[in-house]
Amino acid sequence: MAKKQSLLLAMMLVVAGLAVSAMADRKLMSLVKPQPNQLTYHNGAVLSGDIPVSILWYGRFTPAQKAVVTDFVLSLAAPLQAAPAPSVSQWWGSIHRLYLSKAAAVGKNGGAHGGGGGRAKNARVVLSGQVSDEGCSLGKSLKLSQLPTLAARARPGKGGVALVLTAQDVAVEGFCMSRCGTHGPVSRGAAYAWVGNSATQCPGQCAWPFHQPVYGPQAAPLVPPSGDVGIDGMVINVASMVAGAVTNPFGDGFYQGERGGALEAATACTGVYGKGAYPGYAGALLVDKATGASYNAHGAHGRKYLLPALFDPDTSACSTLV
Repeated sequence: MAKKQSLLLAMMLVVAGLAVSAMADRKLMSLVKPQPNQLTYHNGAVLSGDIPVSILWYGRFTPAQKAVVTDFVLSLAAPLQAAPAPSVSQWWGSIHRLYLSKAAAVGKNGGAHGGGGGRAKNARVVLSGQVSDEGCSLGKSLKLSQLPTLAARARPGKGGVALVLTAQDVAVEGFCMSRCGTHGPVSRGAAYAWVGNSATQCPGQCAWPFHQPVYGPQAAPLVPPSGDVGIDGMVINVASMVAGAVTNPFGDGFYQGERGGALEAATACTGVYGKGAYPGYAGALLVDKATGASYNAHGAHGRKYLLPALFDPDTSACSTLV
């Protein structure tokens, strides 16, 4: 009997020890929390002041398609009162507020312009020129390494951005499989941004929510503001890539994750366009009563656009226009 009691007592002590140990482990785990990988500033150059944007149209685009994109670029430069709120220029102003002003605070505003001085100067986009290569001089299957060469043909100014836009029948390395666009540096302290027209190659990936998605929830696609799925999808990606090119032009500005494969101002909020967004749902958007088109920003010449949310480094949340 005494032997059984001793054995029972020993078992109780073991269980009690394990419970204390488990409690200690839980307490330790609650105190030592992993830090999230935040989108932070890496003390490199950003673009600000007057930012000349030049466009290279590679392949065939109709005049109507070109007008949608050029009006978007003009909308970035428009004064806040030029279009009803919410506006494209209001979205662009958020880039200054959330990112460029923070670079200015540590004396790095202006980057390629040789700025500094601790005072932020608003980034003002200026459409500086357009070049067409309708015949596709480098062929219709491009390598990523060829994009800076094409960007140079657009003659970007110092501290500017060259937009390389490829037509729907032009294939670019990695397009649809891993990217809808990209950006990087070119000579003379300028950056480039490339975006492809996905209308016939992968609209479900690069023109969502204006096309049925390839994967995930299969909600009905939204009506594009211009009536052109490929072009309105391009505008979304142009906005994302230009935001990245301005806030992280040379790879050492604002980003989250590994350099070269990082999330940036807009790509950190992929798929978010309005409040309440979740995978497969773009969020609560405005709807044009006449056309049924969904949008979240007014632009130049009465245009309407759908623009991506911008990541707010202070709140670690996606900031939307609506």
